[in-house]
Amino acid sequence: MAFATLVPGVASAVGEQLVGTLQTSRSGPIEGVEVTVETADGEEVDAVETDEDGRFAIDLPGAGSYTISLDAEALPEGVELGNGDSRTVQVADGRSQPVNFGLVDGSAGSGGGNIRAIQLLVDGLRFGLVIAMCAVGLSLIFGTTGLTNFAHGELVTIGAVVAWFINVRGDVPLIPATIIALVVGAAVGALNELALWRPLRRRGTGLVAALVVSIGLSLLLRYLIQIVYGGASNPYGDFQSQRSVDYGVFTMTNRSLASIIISVVVLVLVALMLQRTKIGKAMRAVSDNRDLAASSGIDVNRVILVVWMMGGALATLGGVLLGLNDQVQWDMGFRLLLLMFAGVTLGGLGTAYGALVGSVIVGVFVQMSTLVIPDDMKYVGGLLLLIVILVIRPQGILGSRARIG
Repeated sequence: MAFATLVPGVASAVGEQLVGTLQTSRSGPIEGVEVTVETADGEEVDAVETDEDGRFAIDLPGAGSYTISLDAEALPEGVELGNGDSRTVQVADGRSQPVNFGLVDGSAGSGGGNIRAIQLLVDGLRFGLVIAMCAVGLSLIFGTTGLTNFAHGELVTIGAVVAWFINVRGDVPLIPATIIALVVGAAVGALNELALWRPLRRRGTGLVAALVVSIGLSLLLRYLIQIVYGGASNPYGDFQSQRSVDYGVFTMTNRSLASIIISVVVLVLVALMLQRTKIGKAMRAVSDNRDLAASSGIDVNRVILVVWMMGGALATLGGVLLGLNDQVQWDMGFRLLLLMFAGVTLGGLGTAYGALVGSVIVGVFVQMSTLVIPDDMKYVGGLLLLIVILVIRPQGILGSRARIG
C-alpha cells in the first residue's frame, strides 16, 4: 500500500514581494508551476512560474489580503495539493504568515505502516540528535550552577539567525558562516555568564529569582530577534535544492544525512572531552559537588565560564542544523525549548550523558507519535512521555535519587 509524505511549500511576504518555494522531500524543487496572486476583490496582481529551484517572487501593491493559488495540473505525477489549490495570505507591514500548500507526495516509495514507521524512526533520530546537541549545554549549565535557563532556546535562534545573515545577506558560504556563528554563540554564552549570572551569584540571588530573570531574558531576546530578523520563515542560501535519496525502506536528503553525521561526531567529541580532558573532568566535578570541587583547588568560575561558552556554541550549531532542515524562524529556539527540557529531565537533571539519551528518545518518540496523532500535535507526545517517566522514575534515566532529593 502506497503512503504519502506531507511536506509544505512555504510562502512569506518580504518587503513588497510575496516569495516562496515549492518542493517536496521526495521530488525535490518543483519547476514550471504557475503561481497566481489576486487581491481580496478578485483582481489579479501577477502570475509567475517557479524557477529551477522551485522558487517564485511576486511584487505586491501593498498591505492587505491576498489569495495565492497554484496550477495543480502542472505538478509532477504523484504530487497533489491538500485542502484545495488556493490559500489566503494576510500581508501587513511587508510581512505575512507562512502558507502551507500541503503538498502530498506519493510519487516514490511504497510500503505499509512498517515502512512509514522506519521513515519516522530515521527522522526522529535526526531530530533527537539536534535536540541533544542543544540540550547538553542546558544540562551542564544546570549541573554547574543550578540554573534552569529558559533563555537557552534563544541561543539556538541566535545561532541560526546569525548564520542566515552571514550566509544570505553577506553572501558567505554556509560552512564558513556556521563557523563564524559558533564563535558568536560562544561569545554570547560568555556574555551571559560575565555580565548577568556571575554578578547575580555573587549577590546571593536565589534559584527561583534567577529562574524568573531567565524567563525575562528569554522574552527580551526573542522579541529583539523578531525586530532585527522579522517574522518570516527563510531558508539558507546553500543546500536547499536537494532531492531525497532512496535507501530502500526510507528516504533522506544529503543535508539530513550530513546533519546526523555532524551531530554524532560533535556529541562523541563532547563525551571524549568530558571523560579525557582536565577541563572536562573539572566540569563533572563541579556538576557533582561545587563546594567540594572548589575546596580541591578547581577554579569554579572558570569552569562555569567554559560551560557557558560551550553551551552557546553547541546551541548555535544545533540551531543551524535545525534551520537547514526546517528553515530559520524567529521563535524556533523557543519552540524547541520544552523538548530540550523534556530530554534533560528524562535523561537525568545535570548529566550530559542523560541529556543525550533523553533527547534522542524524545526526538524519536515525537516523530513516531505521528503514526497515531496529527502532525501538528506531535510535540505534545514528547511532553506526555516526560510526565510518564517522572511518575515512574523522577530522577530520570541516568540520574540518581540524591540529585533530585
